[in-house]
Amino acid sequence: MSATIHWTESRTCRQARWHSESAAPPPRRVVVADDRMRAATAHRLACEGTALLWRGDFFQARQMLAALGRRVDRKAPGPAGDPAAAFRSHRRFRGHRARVLGRLLVRLEDDHTLALRRAPDVRRACAEAYGPPRGPMVVALTELLGVVGAHEWRRKGVPVPALDARVHPHYGVFSPVRGEYVDLVARAPLPPRTDRRTAFDLGTGTGVLAALLARRGAGRVLAGDISPRALACARDNVRRLGLDGRVTVVGPCLYPEGRAGLVVCNPPWLPARPVSAVEQGVYDPDGAMLRGFLDGLAGRLEPGGEGWLILSDLAERLGLRAPGELPRLIEAAGLRVVDRLDTRPRHPRARDTTDPLHAARAAEVTSLWRLGAVTR
Repeated sequence: MSATIHWTESRTCRQARWHSESAAPPPRRVVVADDRMRAATAHRLACEGTALLWRGDFFQARQMLAALGRRVDRKAPGPAGDPAAAFRSHRRFRGHRARVLGRLLVRLEDDHTLALRRAPDVRRACAEAYGPPRGPMVVALTELLGVVGAHEWRRKGVPVPALDARVHPHYGVFSPVRGEYVDLVARAPLPPRTDRRTAFDLGTGTGVLAALLARRGAGRVLAGDISPRALACARDNVRRLGLDGRVTVVGPCLYPEGRAGLVVCNPPWLPARPVSAVEQGVYDPDGAMLRGFLDGLAGRLEPGGEGWLILSDLAERLGLRAPGELPRLIEAAGLRVVDRLDTRPRHPRARDTTDPLHAARAAEVTSLWRLGAVTR
């Protein structure tokens, strides 16, 4: 979202382009803040809706952000007996926290320089996330730190043992840090003659599953996504892995043209509204991608082909999807279950007893559903 933000500094009215990856509107009230402002004052102003344009030291800005977070967290909701109520309360609180912390702002110069004392060089990270500079702009410090963190992920890469290689996520593209879904695709038995057939990877993201299918011997892999950032990221990783001749990235689309002997889809797991670009890898309003995959699968499979749905049951455990709803959706789409492979989560949040959703996360099961078309 692009708009204009206005503030007064040294008795002069100033303005710059406003940018928010979460589509937050430009704040109506902006005051200049620096190292002299107390955290209690900053917290009060931010809770009232006033944005703070930071003009002091960069590391002091990060300390201020941490102080704001501690003050907001004092009012975090306690545990709730009902999982669905706990989830809704948790999401409301996370949204409130993001809004308050998002009111600490910084100004990027016309070359993406962050002109604060002791500030790091963020120009390359900003160019990767925002594209070429188009004049000065103001962003939330939380967003900028996310941009810088994404640049480090992209530079270093994420190890994927199933590939024996690293995958390099771009800003706004879900990172394959949860390896259980990759491992499921690595060990599921391939349909017959996969080496002579085309495979589809829907919602490819970083391209990790498309690369894995190619490494496992799929004859040709078409990887699609609706996100331009994901398409660029997948192409980058396909090139890095030397799979240009075997994986073709297409889109934006859900399904590529034609039919396939294997269609793989790892849709967002929770039917809820995302509040940022990267959350689109986790939250999908009304399960739209899941339904689109299932409804289109039978008509896109070659005879004897399979669709692989990788999905967590966390939505059922949180009361966001009714028990038995997924099998009913599968049947309604003219599909049958060939087999199902299950695994338990290994990520740290499954062991975090302070997480208000801990009970559901600890019991979570991730499954690979092998689906075939019902023959008439």
